[in-house]
Amino acid sequence: MKNHPVMQHGIAAVSFIVLIGLATDALGANLIKWYPYEEGMALGKSDGKKTFISFYADWCQYCRKMEKQTFRDPSIVSFLNENFIAIRVDVERERRIAAQYQISPLPDTWFISENGEIIGNKPGYMTAKELLPVLYFIQTESFLSMSFPEFMNDFEGPGPR
Repeated sequence: MKNHPVMQHGIAAVSFIVLIGLATDALGANLIKWYPYEEGMALGKSDGKKTFISFYADWCQYCRKMEKQTFRDPSIVSFLNENFIAIRVDVERERRIAAQYQISPLPDTWFISENGEIIGNKPGYMTAKELLPVLYFIQTESFLSMSFPEFMNDFEGPGPR
């Protein structure tokens, strides 16, 4: 019975399904966990995490470039997922929120404290190499005691020092 063709096909099908599930989990681990605005803002407060807001539009060339490159970089994905609540806001669909932040130009990246206060923003396209030190600057609260250029003098990036 163990060499029966139906049994072999059944095992192959189950193995294929398991492999698809593992591949899907692996892909999910390489993506930023984005939240809608209201949910993300509430979660930032309840979890005591800073909030990262990416304002974008589908027609924005540099927004699409950040999505395909910067927001797929493993160092950005892991740092955002571990240290921030990440929110994406489509300025065309969520005009009220975009107006609240007076968004212009796109893309525009905002940082919000754990209690919901605005820390600041960085308009324009950023590569992963440009964004990572900004994330560290905000996450470590270095902005409270120094300027970004001062922070960059000593920034070595992730990993052991």
